[in-house]
Amino acid sequence: MLMMKKIIEESLERALSYTEYRNLVSDLLTQGKSTGPNQSDDLLNYSKLNDKRMKRLDKTIQLTKETIAKIKDVKEPQTWLVLTEGWCGDAAQNIPVIHKIAAENPNINFKLVLRDENLELMDEFLTNGGRSIPKLIALNKENEVINTWGPRPTMATQMVADYKARKGSLDAEFKEDLQVWYNKNKGENTQEDIVSMLK
Repeated sequence: MLMMKKIIEESLERALSYTEYRNLVSDLLTQGKSTGPNQSDDLLNYSKLNDKRMKRLDKTIQLTKETIAKIKDVKEPQTWLVLTEGWCGDAAQNIPVIHKIAAENPNINFKLVLRDENLELMDEFLTNGGRSIPKLIALNKENEVINTWGPRPTMATQMVADYKARKGSLDAEFKEDLQVWYNKNKGENTQEDIVSMLK
């Protein structure tokens, strides 16, 4: 437990605000780079697409009345620490929603760290043994873990499980279907998940 706390606190020292993260991704793109140690045309293209996606979502995401009411109820200080990378499609779809939720309450400190620079932290929060992102770690004021969320909203997680059961693995067709679902859902399932995480 002490080791975990140390890992969390070291990651928090490296953490970025939402604006700093968005600027980092944009600055890297101007240099023809994505976040993380692995550079490829694919990762760069995903990062460009995600940067546009996040800009759009920052402008268009609407929080429901229920989400706003529940988030205003958070009376104790919390930190929401999110593991992410600029090339990750699920991160691009969910992080603007989570940021908008956190921004509704000054008790919530929203921070981001890059997965591949924080593997010790990532390895404490694996999903089915994998380093899946985004991963939100909710911490109390003592930096103890009170809850986690990610890498996808519950409906999308179910879509992944169903598709894998049918086809064995996720392919380009599924990734397209998933993006269509995200566009239609407009962050509502993510809001529901985050609100239920607060209970």
